[in-house]
Amino acid sequence: MYSLSSQMKRAADSVVLNIAEGSTGQTKPEFKRFLNIALRSAIEVVSCLFLAKARNYIEEAVFKKNYDAYEILCKMITKFRDGI
Repeated sequence: MYSLSSQMKRAADSVVLNIAEGSTGQTKPEFKRFLNIALRSAIEVVSCLFLAKARNYIEEAVFKKNYDAYEILCKMITKFRDGI
């Protein structure tokens, strides 16, 4: 359980850190690259959620709440990236 939660925390941190790093004076292609990394990290969090659910570490309600939030986040990052 600890290693999965640790991995999930690192991936979640990576989302925000890559968006922040990419937004600081980068070219548009470089910023898109950081947004792609952020998106992949968000998808990694979703994968961890599926693993946690399959291993009965979290209940369905917790899974659904977090899955729904990350689905919205992934769509937002994608729209933002595609608009640049």
